[in-house]
Amino acid sequence: MLTEAIVLAGGLGTRLRPVVSDLPKAMAPIAGQPFLKYLLQFLEMNGVRRVVLAVGYRKEAISEFFGSSYGGLKILYSMEDEPLGTGGGLLQALEFVDSPFALVLNGDTFLRLNYRAMARTLDHEKDPQLVVALRPVADTARYGAAIVADGRIQGFAARGTHRPGLINAGCYLIARDIFRRYPMPRKFSWEKDFLEARAPEVRPIAFECDVPFIDIGIPEALEEAQTLIPEWMSAIA
Repeated sequence: MLTEAIVLAGGLGTRLRPVVSDLPKAMAPIAGQPFLKYLLQFLEMNGVRRVVLAVGYRKEAISEFFGSSYGGLKILYSMEDEPLGTGGGLLQALEFVDSPFALVLNGDTFLRLNYRAMARTLDHEKDPQLVVALRPVADTARYGAAIVADGRIQGFAARGTHRPGLINAGCYLIARDIFRRYPMPRKFSWEKDFLEARAPEVRPIAFECDVPFIDIGIPEALEEAQTLIPEWMSAIA
């Protein structure tokens, strides 16, 4: 059973500065509550009991709000003393994980996914290291499209091309020891330097899911999330 998760919550939120000042992106307000609060609630609904928050910029805003627990979740903090990038933050956070696999979420995306169903993918694969949730969209230009063959991700097309396809939905199942098998430097980008650059080598398992999704990283999406996320949460409560 999947009971441990990591949330990458160290982002600066530069593109949100005009509407959200001096807060880490994961703490952007949604209907009067931090975005991260909804993520944690949804994790608990899906059976997660232990969460590592990978925090950096304005980390005290997160740790002071949530403390060491939230609801039925135990919360631990992997704190960056200097910016490590999303990959470096993940590498450090995996040291806090006890289980062979952890669910990993971006702290600025909400995917209304059945995590238990995603975890069952591991039962059918030999020596899995990485599962990536992919979602179909009408226009992949903002994200870049995943290239999938035989259930595995072969690579990612460049951003900027307007076409339908599958995008990385910011949700992963990651083996605790993945960076022992595929070493990386202390500071790196998870998506650019590892996922995209090393996809042909790692060949992540593709988990396709057509479920509600939003990335709050731009002001327009943050505004849309004010009504969408509370509606999604009330529908599954």
